[in-house]
Amino acid sequence: MLSMRIVLYCALIIFLAGCTRRHVETITIKGSDTEVNLVLQLAEAYMETNPAISVSVTGGGSGVGIASLLNGRLDVANSSREINNHELMLASERNIDVEHFIFAADALAIICHPSVPLDSLSLNDLGKIFSGEIQNWQQLGGAAGIISLYGRQSNSGTFMYFRERVLGKDYAPGIKQMNGNAQILEAVKADPNAIGYISFGYLTDERGALRHGIKVIKLTTEPGKTAISPLDRAAIKAGLYPLTRPLFHFSNGTASDIIRAFYGFEKVRRGRKSLPKMDIYPHQRPDWPSIP
Repeated sequence: MLSMRIVLYCALIIFLAGCTRRHVETITIKGSDTEVNLVLQLAEAYMETNPAISVSVTGGGSGVGIASLLNGRLDVANSSREINNHELMLASERNIDVEHFIFAADALAIICHPSVPLDSLSLNDLGKIFSGEIQNWQQLGGAAGIISLYGRQSNSGTFMYFRERVLGKDYAPGIKQMNGNAQILEAVKADPNAIGYISFGYLTDERGALRHGIKVIKLTTEPGKTAISPLDRAAIKAGLYPLTRPLFHFSNGTASDIIRAFYGFEKVRRGRKSLPKMDIYPHQRPDWPSIP
């Protein structure tokens, strides 16, 4: 009996030693709240077929992800906006050669409370709403009611994209800055005078149905033109919806083999099968920077 225990003990030591020697490489990814759930899905699917790779994905905002990359704290920064000149200057000072990879497209959706009597807006009026020039729904033909604005916090890529693309100036002082898309969604549901912007991936539930308690506003670039809904996939693909944007990964210099393999997975069929779960578009528009 004693000899059997010794044999089993030795076998256990050999097994544990083998586990210790097993090398698992890690990819750390951080950043955009818009991208976090999507990239988590892709990472989980990737690790199922690549057990020697561990992919860690967290949020925090595009600015947080880029700052962490520039500080050498992660491998890949998720970002729903392009890297800005100040960040590129910091990268140059630190001898970091930022490489981008576009892996999907997102349509930024404008949502309001169902009681708001509007179905469409021009980009010009949308900008006036969020800059504070239009403060009452009555100014747009609706019932009297002070407009409640909901947006993202300043370290968000969505915050910056919307400000540059729609406002061209600062947001209204009274805008409520939320930590993520889900918070904006819930706040708009609860406020009868609310309007906000969220990633298209948060519009629908797990079954693909539009979430209860919100109205999606169609957009037009000019008054009199046909307003386009972010729910119109054909219009998104044709580049007709005005708030469509690329989703980025940023890495330091030429991506390592394990990172590039993960990027490759995102481009192949199985990776792209994960995209519709979050209603993010797997293609890019021809006017965006090319995918490596």
